[in-house]
Amino acid sequence: MPTTYDAIIIGGGHNGLVTAAYLAKAGLHVLVLERRYVVGGAAVTEEIFPGFKVSTLAYVNSLFRPRIIRDLRLREFGFEMLPRDPSSFTPFPDGRYLFLGPNKQMVREEIAKFSKKDADAYPKYEAMLERIADFVEPLLEMTPPDPRSLKPGNLTRLGQLAWKFRGLGKEMYEVVRIMTGNANDMLDYWFESEELKVTLATDAVIGAFASPSVPGTAYVLFHHVMGETNGVRGVWGYVRGGMGGLTQALAKAAQALGAEIRTNAEVARVDVVNGRAVGVTLSDGTEFKAKVVASNATPAITFLKLVNRADLPTEFVEEVERISYDSGVVKVNLALDGLPNFTAYPGTEPGPQHRGTIHISPSRDYIEEAFRDAALGIPSRKPMLECTIPSVVDPTVAPEGKHLMNIFVQYGPYHLKEGSWDTVKESFLERVIDTLAEYAPNIRDIILHKQILTPLDMEREYGLTGGNIMHGEMTLDQMFFMRPVPGYADYRTPIRGLYLCGSGAHPGGGVMGAPGLNAAREILKDWKRLKE
Repeated sequence: MPTTYDAIIIGGGHNGLVTAAYLAKAGLHVLVLERRYVVGGAAVTEEIFPGFKVSTLAYVNSLFRPRIIRDLRLREFGFEMLPRDPSSFTPFPDGRYLFLGPNKQMVREEIAKFSKKDADAYPKYEAMLERIADFVEPLLEMTPPDPRSLKPGNLTRLGQLAWKFRGLGKEMYEVVRIMTGNANDMLDYWFESEELKVTLATDAVIGAFASPSVPGTAYVLFHHVMGETNGVRGVWGYVRGGMGGLTQALAKAAQALGAEIRTNAEVARVDVVNGRAVGVTLSDGTEFKAKVVASNATPAITFLKLVNRADLPTEFVEEVERISYDSGVVKVNLALDGLPNFTAYPGTEPGPQHRGTIHISPSRDYIEEAFRDAALGIPSRKPMLECTIPSVVDPTVAPEGKHLMNIFVQYGPYHLKEGSWDTVKESFLERVIDTLAEYAPNIRDIILHKQILTPLDMEREYGLTGGNIMHGEMTLDQMFFMRPVPGYADYRTPIRGLYLCGSGAHPGGGVMGAPGLNAAREILKDWKRLKE
């Protein structure tokens, strides 16, 4: 087998596969090295229960860049998105409920049950977000300019960005509010009903170690309304066959373009000679040489574990050590013998209450209380749940007559005040099920199998530092030209030939593929110089 390549990609997550495919498309000889038995990273389908195809971590999709789908012809390799209608169901303890999207008339009628004023305001709110999305989304596929750099290309990008920002008119102020403000203030400005506000507020905290009152959560909320499913903006859907349907299509596309992929191939170190990356060494001692090494691992793993610190500037290492990976996410997966019967909307046959995201969070105060526990190092005594049952829309993920439930739980802090996750995880799993049972009393009777993944499990098994699914918090001080650290937002690193292509780079986390796309573009810009 060859041991010399043009480019080596560390990690076969979705961003690493995107980078590999684009480099291979440009004619480079590419090798992808994945530590686990399967590619996909956190966007993977695994049969952890017999006969069930489980999206172990990531579970819904919208942000993945349409350009990548077209460029790599992913639909030809089996990628298919399944939209959800309705998109969400929020049951409340008093027996009322709220459905949202994408049917605009249905949404208006649903919101009007709680507030006619909010029903009138909601289309205006959506229109405002869409106008801002038109400004923000193109930034996802750009290399952030460095405000300190006087290079002509950098100054040009700064000027283009400033002109585009000015073109927003008065809405530039709304952009600033979204980028810096908290979700509560934004929602309180637009709406009066708590039922609508808490339903929307869940998107402001998913994947974040924050409550809706924390500055920066307005952007996290906005981050979740971007994207599309089959050309319809803001709609989230399931990937047929689970999230691995996306990454398996990426792998096939990369291989069709000539890339090689090896699983069970753990990289132990990046080999550096005279300040230049020359290849990698695996944990079993196998060496591979290359002109380019691109890491899809977190910045902490890349620069603090795989690279000898002596090969990096001290100031750079200090900045990397400052990156926050605070996380409060726990993932629960359940194999079911039937469907949950919700008190607020009864029925055990597939219905609208089962198709979209099910929000278990009756008020924003409830979320605040859950977060306060986590901030003290306590797994939330009353956790917030986001549940999906993909088998209702995609029957391929469960045996006939059975169902699969994915539950995104907040909050479970990485650092516990007492005990360890190895000892408390099972009791927290029971707490999650008890919480769900308050809304769907039959849930315990239909559970066949269950799995819980704590932040510690995510770090150990999936390489997510601190259990942070975004490869670092999505806060203003860790975004755009500050991501991963100031001065290195262009995917390059202090080591020549070493690049960062994962979610730790701009534009950050979420299954979008933009970091991998952008990194490939910058590598190809440098390729002529690197191959000499």
